[in-house]
Amino acid sequence: MEDEEFCDFDSESLSFEKDRHIYYLEMMYRGLPAPYQGQETIRLTLAYFVISGLDIFGALDRIDKEAVINWVLSLQAHPKDDRIFENGQFYGFHGSRSSQFQSDNDRAAQLNGSHLASTYCALAILKTVGYDLSQIDSEVLLKSMRTLQQPNGCFMPIHTGGETDLRFVFCAAAICSMLKNWSGMDREKAKEFIRNCQSYDGGFGLLPGAESHGGATYCAVASLKLMGFLGEDSLSGKASSDVINVPLLLDWSVQKQAFEDGGFRGRANKATDTCYAFWVGGTLRIVQADKFINEEALRGFLLTCQYKLDPGSPLLCQYGGFSKFPRMLPDIYHSYYGFCAFSMLREPGLNPLCVELGISAISAIGL
Repeated sequence: MEDEEFCDFDSESLSFEKDRHIYYLEMMYRGLPAPYQGQETIRLTLAYFVISGLDIFGALDRIDKEAVINWVLSLQAHPKDDRIFENGQFYGFHGSRSSQFQSDNDRAAQLNGSHLASTYCALAILKTVGYDLSQIDSEVLLKSMRTLQQPNGCFMPIHTGGETDLRFVFCAAAICSMLKNWSGMDREKAKEFIRNCQSYDGGFGLLPGAESHGGATYCAVASLKLMGFLGEDSLSGKASSDVINVPLLLDWSVQKQAFEDGGFRGRANKATDTCYAFWVGGTLRIVQADKFINEEALRGFLLTCQYKLDPGSPLLCQYGGFSKFPRMLPDIYHSYYGFCAFSMLREPGLNPLCVELGISAISAIGL
């Protein structure tokens, strides 16, 4: 759409459009637009954004929970014979229906098995819609997941040919946390890997020696929290750890909020972006330092990324959502993390967030 179809983004004149955002998520639930066809292999991840987003709005009554459960469970990988661990295969969840089917004549298809990120999203969805996760065959899932952990403590996301970085340490920690069973990973090795990823400036790179990044920093801190290595100082009420340098982490995180527009950026000298309100803002929440966030400025920035047509436009627009930057169309990814950010900002009518798991606090009850 052309820029003139948008309003001038005076954040003082805007309000959080809850009903429009719910309608946007309902649209995405009923059918994804054509531009998402290229993301077929991560359909489960897109579903996580939609369903968990509706939960944040307290709007799960808009979906067929039983149908969602059946669809997610149909994506779980199951052993075909007794030699279940001989090939190192991971028996988690596939990202979509198309990635379930493997051909002996197509090596690429053979490598496209179940994935750690898809498994995290699957369990998050099931937990959100009220499914009893004790019914999952967690023994095979976790035992096969442990084979993905590397000698340095990191994880591959699939049984062969995958990247290894902090994203998948987080997925493994979240999976173990939701299943209430830590046999799927060596926490001490994972802790050491995380520790080695903290940079000189206090943030975390995806790998040791890599540039500090907002998403990687969240994955590191959330993983430590889930694994029980990030405690609380009983006197100060602040996060304490002898594993990482928390004061340096706070310094890096606070500096990521831009003075110019109030948004968060993921790296130094980069543009502010809706999703980092969660990745960096959530990191500060986990270490109980979100009091250092300029919430009014952050809210103002986020509202400029909220999709809303000019009232004088002839186009009919009933939906909302959030974009990466101002004056762009919304997308599912940035919309979800925009909703998460407003939950952390205590927007009226939104459910609170379990930040370290990336789902609502209501869904996380019992973990």
